Amino acid sequence: MKSVNCPYCGAKCIRHGKNSSGTQRWFCPECKSSFTPKIDNSSKQLNMFLKWLFGRSTQANMPGGGRTFRRNTVKFWNLWPMPPVIEDKKDVLYLDGIYLARKACVLICCDDKHVLGWYLCRYEHSGAWKALMSRIEEPVMVVSDGGSGFNKALRKTWPHARHQRCLFHVFSQIKRYTTTRPKTLAGIELYTLSKDLLKLDTKEEAEKWTERFVEWMSKYNKFLSQMSRDENGNWRYTHERLLKAQRSIVRLIKENSMFTYLDEQLSQEIDELPSTNNRIEGGVNSRIRALLRDHRGLSVERRIKAVFWWCYMHSPEPLSVSEILRVMPTDKSISDIYERISDSEKRTSTIPMWGDAIVWSELHREDNYPSYWD
Repeated sequence: MKSVNCPYCGAKCIRHGKNSSGTQRWFCPECKSSFTPKIDNSSKQLNMFLKWLFGRSTQANMPGGGRTFRRNTVKFWNLWPMPPVIEDKKDVLYLDGIYLARKACVLICCDDKHVLGWYLCRYEHSGAWKALMSRIEEPVMVVSDGGSGFNKALRKTWPHARHQRCLFHVFSQIKRYTTTRPKTLAGIELYTLSKDLLKLDTKEEAEKWTERFVEWMSKYNKFLSQMSRDENGNWRYTHERLLKAQRSIVRLIKENSMFTYLDEQLSQEIDELPSTNNRIEGGVNSRIRALLRDHRGLSVERRIKAVFWWCYMHSPEPLSVSEILRVMPTDKSISDIYERISDSEKRTSTIPMWGDAIVWSELHREDNYPSYWD
């Protein structure tokens, strides 16, 4: 039988009868204290909580029923599963953001097998992307949908990584401007070009596509330059939506991020170069949305933590449930850190430093002679 150690001094204990409920009592010969050890079933309850979170069962169908289940597992909503630090260099990484509310976005990074990092922000910006990338070793190639601030963060954090813009997102952006049933001949041809963008397999085909796009711009240059007055009497471009689509394509061509997957030198390092972000859209985001849909009605904070739990349990080497309970931060531990930081800032701002406080002798004199230096 496993020996029991004293919780006060750590010495080995001996049996000391049983209490009124029949539970074994133990006695410590060193410190002369008796106690009844309590069984900690938090690990078992956390396993049950994760089984419910990743499944489709309702709380009423879980062991103990609805109220008992909620009472036993509510404490696990206080945990924050944090991402690991990735030091292994990866060939291809996929990055994207998923919005859970109006001002709640989770940025996610994954490879072909695991989720490598996640970061909570109010909206996509360069600082948030940089915080996500800084915990992950720079890869050879990055695939993204070009979110706000991504290019700036990529240049600063992973300056040598090659960027592939998701071609399906490029097609969707053009389709949003032209619609699936464009009314003008220029819109019809541009929409056809966008559909052909998804069928390019060689560098020569990509060059021909670029030439077709340049011909389209020169062909409809005068048409796109037409101006008309809006309802307020101001001059505006008549075909403003087509111009926006044109500018977005021109910007991507100048960035050289549309056809990275066709780079011959890069193909020698990586066996298969992806052209879309389907790995994270279909393998991560869609499953997260399914999880939130199965447990609809969660508050924004619990939705965020549900995403964190899913990402952590699909990371390369998640800890055991007992280790998670021991090392992962909680709401209280995080608030204590912020409280200590704020208290330190208050003390720093209130305690006078050299040159900050008022010298009494500068405002008061006991005689007619000044006590300060010229």
